[in-house]
Order: sequence, then structure tokens, then C-alpha cells
Amino acid sequence: QIENILDLWSGSLKTNILTELKNWKLNLVQHHNLQMKQEKEKHAAQVKQLQNEMENLKELLHTYEISISRKDEVITNLTQALEKQKERVELLRKFTLWRIQHVKAKQKEYAIRMADKHFQTALMKKVWAAWRSVSEEKWKEKVTRACQLRAEDICVQLTNDFEAKIAELTASLEETKAEVLRLHSERDQYEDTMKKAFMRGVCALNLEAMTMFQSK
Repeated sequence: QIENILDLWSGSLKTNILTELKNWKLNLVQHHNLQMKQEKEKHAAQVKQLQNEMENLKELLHTYEISISRKDEVITNLTQALEKQKERVELLRKFTLWRIQHVKAKQKEYAIRMADKHFQTALMKKVWAAWRSVSEEKWKEKVTRACQLRAEDICVQLTNDFEAKIAELTASLEETKAEVLRLHSERDQYEDTMKKAFMRGVCALNLEAMTMFQSK
């Protein structure tokens, strides 16, 4: 009777142990499947996140390429504009120098002409003096007075003409110098404006890139 009881008890224990082992096995398989499913979902999420980041990086790279091309275009345009401005300033400088030389040449020519006239006047005075010395005493005083008056009139007229011409040439020279100063000022202002425009363009592009960084 005890042997039967022990057999019955050992059979129940064996059945219970096998049932518990099966339950453990099912629980382990379910837990493993759940972990595999979570890992697959996590892996899919990471892959999707990496794909999104890759797409964003591609868009950012495309934006950078467009920004760099625009910067290169702006730099090229500014360089061409500066070269044209330099050529214009150089032409204006050459024209101004030519104009100043032309004015100086005219002044020199006018001075030579006035010197010739003065020499002719002095020669006329000498001729009149010689003629007056050989003329009769009666006409000497009259002719001398007339010659002196005529010579004084001519000298006064020549002096006035010479001073007026000098004043005109001086005014023209001052105008030319003022024009040169104005052109230099315009060139400096234009270069300053181009530098500011270039800096504004660069700042605008940098702000645009910064905004894109912040938005991403």
C-alpha cells in the first residue's frame, strides 16, 4: 500500500514538474518573441530615423551647394564691377592729366605770344625813340607824347588781356582739379558702397544658412 502511494505521488510529481517545465518553456519563447519584436521595431525606428537624417543632410547639402554657387556668382559680379570701375577711373585720370597738360601748353603758348608782343612793343619804343631823336625838334615833343600814350595804351591793353587770360586759365585749372577730386571721391564712395553691398550679401547668406541650421 505504501509502494502504491509512493508510485502515485511520484507520478503526480513528475506530471507537475513536466507541466511546469512546459510553462517555463512557453514563457521563455513568448518573452524571446516579444524581445525580438521590440528589437525589430526599435531597429526599424532607428533605420527610419537614419533615413530621415540622411534626407535632411541631402537637402542641407543641396542648399549649401546653391548658396555657394550664389556666393561665387555674387563675387564674380562684384569683381567685374570693380574692374570696370577701375578702368573708368583710370580713363578719367588719364583724361584729366591730358587736360591739365593741354591747359599748361596753352598757358605757355599764350605767355610766349605775350612776350613776343612785349618785345615788339619794346622794339617799337626803341624805333620811336630813334625816330624821335632824328626828327625835327618841333615834332619831337608831339610825336614823343603820342608814342608814349600809344605805347601805354598798348601795354595797358596787353596787361589787361594777359591778366584776364591768366585768370581764365587759372579758373579752368581749378575746375579741373575740383573735377579730379570729385572723381576720386565718387570712386571712394563707389568702392565703399560695393564693399557694404558685398558684406550685406554675405551676411544675408550666412543668416539664411543659420536659419536653416536652426530649423533643421
